[in-house]
Amino acid sequence: MMTYDLHTHSTASDGTLAPAALVERAAAAGVHVLALTDHDCTTGLAAATAAASRCGIRLIPGVEVSVTWGGRTVHIVGLGVDPACSALASGLAQLLEYRTWRAAEIGRRLAQAGFPGALEGARAHSNGTLIGRTHFARFLVERGAATDLRAVFRRFLVEGKPGHVPGKWVDLPTAIGWIRAAGGEAVIAHPARYKFAAAKLRRFIGEFRECGGRGIEVVSGSHSRDDYFVYARHAREHRLLASAGSDYHGPDNPWVELGRLAPLPDGCTPIWSLPGFAPLATAAVA
Repeated sequence: MMTYDLHTHSTASDGTLAPAALVERAAAAGVHVLALTDHDCTTGLAAATAAASRCGIRLIPGVEVSVTWGGRTVHIVGLGVDPACSALASGLAQLLEYRTWRAAEIGRRLAQAGFPGALEGARAHSNGTLIGRTHFARFLVERGAATDLRAVFRRFLVEGKPGHVPGKWVDLPTAIGWIRAAGGEAVIAHPARYKFAAAKLRRFIGEFRECGGRGIEVVSGSHSRDDYFVYARHAREHRLLASAGSDYHGPDNPWVELGRLAPLPDGCTPIWSLPGFAPLATAAVA
């Protein structure tokens, strides 16, 4: 059986493994097709692609684009993108500029809450360019503000908490336009995390399809077993392809491991049925 993991992160964004190390770990875990989908950047793809060639696995070049929709931040994964596409590259540059401003603002707010040096501390946990909330969370754990990343988010980084800065990201049509211009397929990432009411969820999926979106993550490291069947039903009803991804960020998140994903529920059409997602001929079959 072939193993696919189409949602992962490296140190190019907020993961803790370098792109090559991530690929090597995936290969050792028996993954045959891996997508690197860092937040709002593609800078890790060259190293990941080279490592995948050495390891004999298929690397799907990807990105996870931050989107504002319905007053909420949602994420759209682009699979099979060309990082050299000017529309995608210039769009991601705009998001990086916003991320830089947001990081400074989060640092300012955390300093007011009694954590001076938060921006510098977060930068030390990052690649020095893209600084996200997870980097602040790691700094706050290091400072003893909470025991783990989830506790930090609950206490400091979500709406109504001291370090929260509302996201002002790109809109849905623009994000999907960038992905399609780069030759990729747009996929809704971990939809259960958004906790949309039923009517709002249907509207979100409908607009996603109207904009050219093709897939939805049915099996995710963020989903429960019940969620698999809920989003499999949405995939069938909305004629979307089903994807599966761990949303792996590194070995310090032991509840999510590369490639340790349940199979898609019956009746789903996997996104890897599209051309370009086939495992390499040299990959060993598990």
